[in-house]
Parts: sequence; C-alpha cells; structure tokens
Amino acid sequence: MPSTSISEILSFEDARHCVEEHAARVRRPEIQTLGLLQALGGVLAQPVMADRDFPPFRRATRDGFALHAADLEKLPASLKVLGEVKAGAASALTIGRGEAAAIMTGAPAPTGSDAIVMVEYTSTQGNQVEITRGVKAGDYIVPKGAEARQGQRLVASGARVDHSVLALAASAGMVQLTMYRKPRVALLATGDEIVDVDDAPGDSQIRNSNSYSLAAQVQRAGGEAVILPVAPDDSEKLRALIERGLESDLLLLSGGVSAGRYDLVEPVLEELNAEFFIRGAQIQPGKPVVFGRVKKNAEEKYFFGLPGNPISTMVTFELFARPMIEALGGEVPRKLTFLYARLKSAITTRTGLTRFLPAILSGEFADTEVELAGWQGSGDIATMARANCYIVVPPDRERIAAGEWVAVLPR
Repeated sequence: MPSTSISEILSFEDARHCVEEHAARVRRPEIQTLGLLQALGGVLAQPVMADRDFPPFRRATRDGFALHAADLEKLPASLKVLGEVKAGAASALTIGRGEAAAIMTGAPAPTGSDAIVMVEYTSTQGNQVEITRGVKAGDYIVPKGAEARQGQRLVASGARVDHSVLALAASAGMVQLTMYRKPRVALLATGDEIVDVDDAPGDSQIRNSNSYSLAAQVQRAGGEAVILPVAPDDSEKLRALIERGLESDLLLLSGGVSAGRYDLVEPVLEELNAEFFIRGAQIQPGKPVVFGRVKKNAEEKYFFGLPGNPISTMVTFELFARPMIEALGGEVPRKLTFLYARLKSAITTRTGLTRFLPAILSGEFADTEVELAGWQGSGDIATMARANCYIVVPPDRERIAAGEWVAVLPR
C-alpha cells in the first residue's frame, strides 16, 4: 500500500475543484432521439427552440375587463360592454374609448385595449360595467413575444430535462428530443466482510448495502448503474473485476482505499498504471477518497475509490462522483451550493477537517432549524435513513452555538 502524507491530502475545496476540472474536459456521449416522457431525467443534446412567439398573442393574466386605462382617470367609471373574449377563442372585437370587453385569463386581449381591470373591482348591469379601481396601461396583459421570440433558444443543450423543460418542449411542438445517452457507471464493492444481500452473513460479515445506495445515487445523478459481484481481498480477483468495471463509462469502488493490510484497491490500480489525482481529502466522513483514471483500450476511464463505511460512501459520492457522472451524461456539472439554517443545538467537534454530519432539517416557513441526527459513526445507516441533510462544519470551527446560521447540504 503506498503511503500518503498529510501534505498530499487535499483540502475539500481543492479536491472538489480537481474533479470539476476533469469533468469539464470529458468527451460528450453519443446522442439518441427520445419521446418527451422517455426524455425525462436525461440531458439535452440539442436546444429547445421557440417555433413561434411566446406568447403568440397579447395574453390576459386576469379575469376582468379589457379597456383603455385612460378611461379610468375618474372613478367610478361606467363603460359600454361590447362582448366577451374567452381563452382559446379568436376575437374580432375592437375596443374604443368608453368601451370594454369581458375577458378570461389566458385569452387574447382585443385590439385597442391596453389594460385589464380585475373582475373584483367591477359590477355589471345590462351592457354597462361600473369600475371602482384604476389601472395603468399594460396592467395584466403580457405582450406578444415577451417570453420568447420565434427562433429563440428556450433551453440550452446540456440542460437536464425536468417537468418545466418538458412543458416548454411541448409548448414548442416538440414531440421528440435529441438526448445524450446516459453514462454506464460500474459499482464494485470490495472486501471479504461483504456478502450479497441474498446471502446469510457470518458473525463478522455485513451485507452489500453500498452497491444499492450507490445505484440509487447514480440513477438520481442521471446515470445507469451496473452492479458487479463483490470483490474479495484477493489481488488477482480484484484486478479482474476492476478491469471489467473499466469497460463502463465510470467505475466506482467502495472499500479497500484505507491504509490497512488488506486495502488492495490502490495497489491493484497502480498495477494497471493508474494516474491518481486525489489520494485523500480533508473531510469527515470520507477522508481516504481516491480519484484517478486508467487507460483502457485506447480510452481514458475515470474511477473513484470511495471509503467502505456506508455514510462515507454516500457523502463522497455526492461531493465528488456526482459532477463526473453529470459531465459524462452531457450535462454542465453544477457547482456545489449550500443552504443555510439556524442550528437547533450546539455542536462541538475537532478542527482540521471539513465535516459533513447527518442532520435533520425541520420546522416550517421562516422557523426552519437543523440539528445533528445523533449518528454513531460512518457505519450508522439507520441514522442516515432518518436524516434529510448534512450540516457542513468548516475546518476551523471547534464549536458552533445554538441559534447560529450553519451551512446545510441537502440529501
């Protein structure tokens, strides 16, 4: 096992930036054409373009009456009602001074009108409407093309398709989208202590939870998970499985990256002439995380060696593996951003590491608070299942008092 000095272990920020720099240089994947619902969760390979002006007409945003704003300079005002305009129906009405037309939300504002007064401030009798509140020209009318012009880009390539992107694509008449192929991510759990979930573990063994938590995280990040058999603490068998994993677009290993006698991942990767960019990060949990690449069949394949303790695996995936998966799927990797909430109970810890501690965000509206979930170390999956975020403790903070604002990383 190669020794790693403290000076070689990167700060959290440097380790994250290292991954982002490599992610920015990966080759774009193949493209495919998918129907709208099939495209959900994928990444656009071509932009969504406006096939006409958005909106294609002057659109009413309230139920009420379309009119000339100048007719309401003196209130109450009584105007003649020429008719009604409903959503989806063309109108031949032209509104002159002293005239109005009843109108519904989403309907085209009739020619001549320059504002809409909400129905709450009106009363009708016969063909007359009395209005008690004034408006300014332009109120409650969205001009034609205000949202987008014909031929304008609505969504850029590299964007992930969510419900709002689907809505825009449907509005632009796109029944199919050109998408990047999702990256295949191989998952390899290591260690004699690990058994498959359908096997009975011995007294000193545990079931393979990491491959399944990672598979879920990979899918959420836009990839397709390929779960490999558990690798034993045997260099030859481990090497064969690593080579198999490198046939995918990315390899994620869990376990075997610490400094123990049977932590074989790094030595085996070195036998494959791996180039290492990260051999540890100053974080808790997840300090022994590894990142690098191997040349495989004239291609360069990236890998991550994630610590084997389940919470360490989950944390290091979110901090480091996720941006690489996003990039391999054609997405522009997102910068890591934190939320902020008030701390419910004081935290005392040691300095030196950036800590990502399982926590529970609770409360309502402006009274949101966050507190530690009371974990028993990085193997405590039960606590992790109750937590909904991580409290981020900077490396220079030994104590954070209750009531202080703290950084929060959502799960």
